[in-house]
Amino acid sequence: MDRAAVQAQISRIAARMAREKDRGQVARYIPELAQVDPQQFGIAVAPIKGEVILAGQAEQPFSVQSISKVFALTLALSRAGAGLWQRVGREPSGDPFNSIVQLEYEKGVPRNPFINAGAIVISDVLLEGRDQQAAIADYLAFLANVTGESQVAIDPAVWASERATSARNRALAQFIAAEGNLRHPVEEVLELYFQQCSLALSCAQLAKAGRYLAAGCREMGAGPVSLPVSRARRINALMMTCGCYDASGDVAYRVGLPCKSGVGGGVLAIVPGVAAIAAWCPGLDEKGNSKLALEALEDLAQSMSWSVF
Repeated sequence: MDRAAVQAQISRIAARMAREKDRGQVARYIPELAQVDPQQFGIAVAPIKGEVILAGQAEQPFSVQSISKVFALTLALSRAGAGLWQRVGREPSGDPFNSIVQLEYEKGVPRNPFINAGAIVISDVLLEGRDQQAAIADYLAFLANVTGESQVAIDPAVWASERATSARNRALAQFIAAEGNLRHPVEEVLELYFQQCSLALSCAQLAKAGRYLAAGCREMGAGPVSLPVSRARRINALMMTCGCYDASGDVAYRVGLPCKSGVGGGVLAIVPGVAAIAAWCPGLDEKGNSKLALEALEDLAQSMSWSVF
């Protein structure tokens, strides 16, 4: 990878995003996220090997929200294997990320692990054989490993805000439990889910965290890991088809890379065999994805001729 070319492109993109007037709307249904300044923008590119390339406010921590589901899924697959897919599907939902509609038709089996209902089932899987405190400790240890940094933490203010505005997620969890697809108490599952979503990372850290997917699970931050290459391909495939909710098809068309978004304004993108990219701007479009982060990724992918197609 030509580091100088990448630096030139992301510096140009960061300058362009600083001038944009239409920045979308911050997520107002989570009070802590509603207070974030929408003028912020950061982008980072983490090659499989080598230093991270930064532009804008790439070292400013933010709430990754649903991007955390990528890492939870990786852990869950390492523990449950293919049996996981008996409890959660692999298809795009076609509905908003917090919709309850399909759960009734499909008897409590969520469409995919990246919508809220699916991530709640994944949290239940992560509780197998451990209590809630041990499960979140395992999760944070995994993030410390893939980022290569020890300072990976949950934002307590966002966590409290998540819990205070959780009525819909509680409804999802109770419905899944009623259909027999949760094996642990609903409150324990939800606490783990809320904590995961409250993870705070910078673009630099998030890009480093995604490198194992770009590298085919062969290199993960500070330490080795024995995940099969096929698992990276499958997680990337789910990011491509389901990672940006009911806008995933449009994002695949525009960006051409596996992406996972979060309502904190971040987007993680994977260039297989090359790098992981993290872009962040708090303002969201009507589908709940960062408006300018996606525009930045589209620009960068075109400029560098990065695409899986």
